[in-house]
Amino acid sequence: MPGIGGGESAAEITTTFGFPRDSFRILHVSTGNVCRSPITERLTRHFVAERLGILGGGLIVESAGTWGHEGAPMEANAEAVLAEFGADASGFTGRELLDEHVIRADLVLTATRDHRAQVISMGHSAGLRTFTLKEFTRLVKAIDPATLPSLDEGVVMRARALVRAAAALRGWLLAPTPEADEVHDPYGAPLPFFRSIGDEIHQALDPVVTALTGVPARM
Repeated sequence: MPGIGGGESAAEITTTFGFPRDSFRILHVSTGNVCRSPITERLTRHFVAERLGILGGGLIVESAGTWGHEGAPMEANAEAVLAEFGADASGFTGRELLDEHVIRADLVLTATRDHRAQVISMGHSAGLRTFTLKEFTRLVKAIDPATLPSLDEGVVMRARALVRAAAALRGWLLAPTPEADEVHDPYGAPLPFFRSIGDEIHQALDPVVTALTGVPARM
């Protein structure tokens, strides 16, 4: 069973039209891939592991940047924020967003609407599986968990159904303001601002991870 890291075996990369059959790949996208998307990637892994254990039932979580600093380390303040959540920041290196990342992703969650537009403009039928993080959260909150496959059927089946349901709701549940779907860039900001962005990402991720795994956060 694949875990929630970025690596995979030869069996896992057997695909149909670029999509793994036995895994579900989440791609987080921001600009430089050194602040927002690394925080979101590692918090997703952390929260999934809290609910499902070390192995994520086939969930693979990655990130990249539309102007990604290829090979760059995560920003120190981003690492500090992750440490405060108890999440692992080790071994991270930045990546520039490539076609292959979009092709292989089952769900793309972006920091802003501009990032979403850039991903969709790359093609690869990305439109139905690309959302801003906060947009996806809003849609997920409107989905009745009882309509999704149970965890007994596997988290991959549940995750695929969740994305289909969210895509079907798009256009019906609009953001109250355009700004409501944005996660602002903390690059170069002091640690308190990074913390506020980390809290924002945490609040957006919590209902998403609960819906993906079928397991609520521990109180």
